[in-house]
Amino acid sequence: MNNPRSILLIALLLVSYLIWNQWQQDYARPAAAAGTETTAGTDGAAAPGTPPASNEVPSANATAPTAETPAATVPGTATDSKGDLVEVSNDVLKLWIDTRGATVVRADLLAYPQQPKDYTNPVRLLDDSADHYFVAQSGLASAADSAKAASHQDLFVAEQKSYALAAGENKLEVPLTWTDTASGLTVRKVYVLERGSYVLGTRQEIKNDSTTAWHGNAYRQLQRVIPPAVAKKGFFSSITNPQTYSFTGAAWYSPEDKFQKIAFDKFLKTPLQNRAVTGGWVAMLQHYFFAAWLPPANSTETYTTEVRDGAHARFTIRAMGPGLNVPPGGSTTSEARLYVGPKLQSSLNDVAPGLALAIDYGVLTFISEPLHWVLAKFYALTGNWGFAIILLVLLIKALFFKLSETQYRSMAKMRKLQPRIQALKDRYGDDRQKLGQAQMELFQKEKINPLGSCLPMVVQIPVFFALYWVLVESVELRQAPFILWIQNLTAPDPYFVLPILNAATMIATQYLTPTTGMDPVQARMMKVMPVVFSVLFAFFPAGLVLYWTVNGMTSLLQQWIITRRIEAADKA
Repeated sequence: MNNPRSILLIALLLVSYLIWNQWQQDYARPAAAAGTETTAGTDGAAAPGTPPASNEVPSANATAPTAETPAATVPGTATDSKGDLVEVSNDVLKLWIDTRGATVVRADLLAYPQQPKDYTNPVRLLDDSADHYFVAQSGLASAADSAKAASHQDLFVAEQKSYALAAGENKLEVPLTWTDTASGLTVRKVYVLERGSYVLGTRQEIKNDSTTAWHGNAYRQLQRVIPPAVAKKGFFSSITNPQTYSFTGAAWYSPEDKFQKIAFDKFLKTPLQNRAVTGGWVAMLQHYFFAAWLPPANSTETYTTEVRDGAHARFTIRAMGPGLNVPPGGSTTSEARLYVGPKLQSSLNDVAPGLALAIDYGVLTFISEPLHWVLAKFYALTGNWGFAIILLVLLIKALFFKLSETQYRSMAKMRKLQPRIQALKDRYGDDRQKLGQAQMELFQKEKINPLGSCLPMVVQIPVFFALYWVLVESVELRQAPFILWIQNLTAPDPYFVLPILNAATMIATQYLTPTTGMDPVQARMMKVMPVVFSVLFAFFPAGLVLYWTVNGMTSLLQQWIITRRIEAADKA
């Protein structure tokens, strides 16, 4: 796969794709990113293209599977005022719960520093600051014939200001309570953290001390703004930084429809409306990390999306639970789980069916997932992701050995024919038709398939792109060290050693590659490709450059051995 024509084709495909994604970031971002305040026309209607106004609190769900829950809009008044913050932590998460709505408004992932080894500044996934707003909300929506219950806007009371999982304990419960004395309703919301887990158990315990029944629905939703664009430090760093084009947006899963993504600019164009799902989940994704509400597997939930208008447009994906009926003097509980953490392919499907699909490898997922599995096995063997990448390259080269051998044998035979082909060019001059016929006759006589060097490349291209996405999207490789000067495989090589080694490999490969059939322009392009790739790879993550360089070096070795064998056979 490392002959110059293969490299040129792959480079064009890769760079074209990255440039397209960067163009999408720069010029095709949804208008809501700049603010989506509703502008009223002369008739008082919202201006076309603006999101509908929202009361923030959803309506009780008429489609929920109960005949006792009529639909009604809860007359809540939207508010962003905050309550007190309750600090909660286990060994992998540090959370802040706002007593306004008992909402999880901040979440630090303690095992994932923002900068390598700086664990004092972990990645903050959930965040209540204006520019990075991303929170996990839950509450109750009351039916028209029922008293108002606690939504994510109502003020709860916490028993303590902070909770921490103590040494020797495996579970921590954090209760917050809302009480309406006038209606006789009490809602106790409980978060449950376990040691070593990014999954939070949640319970909404509803107690009805009134003389009338309460009807409504429990809902859970994720709400966020479009995060600020990644700071650009030049053209190459923009198109080679994976975070600039890794998918950020909403997603949902159902056993029937499988994994579905909803980009921010699709919230208004094609919103998710009252989709009934059993055994699914809803999520907000970003590079390496995500949050997801996981309803009980046997619960039929109604999924919706909406955009809240305002200075910072907030995008919401919601799961509304089935209807609840709490008789006078009775109580009931609605449960769900909240995942807040990294995209760990090895464990996500154990958390919920299909959750590993949040690791978005695109259309080549069916190839990327096995490659990731093999890469993880090699890491378990070596304890180093760099060596795991090298072993994976060697395994791929072994699997494609016969195809590559066919490719290099064809190239070696073409190399032998160069003097005779040059003689044909001298004979027929600019008569391309006769030259082409003469070349085909020569190829048939020597039993050479001129396409023999192309087919192996075509077969291997999907594998290359699938592996590219594995290296880009795998949180396990994030900030992973290799050896010596490379202490972060997801950052560029600080001393450009790998790009230079790759350039040297390309130059040596060109020496062994026949230029038969190339026009002068193509030949000149081949000569400058090592320089172009060196500049491009100077900004690529070191893990990707390591893969490409090792692949090129093994291809060069294989090509050199086959060429020597053919030359030795001719001399014998």
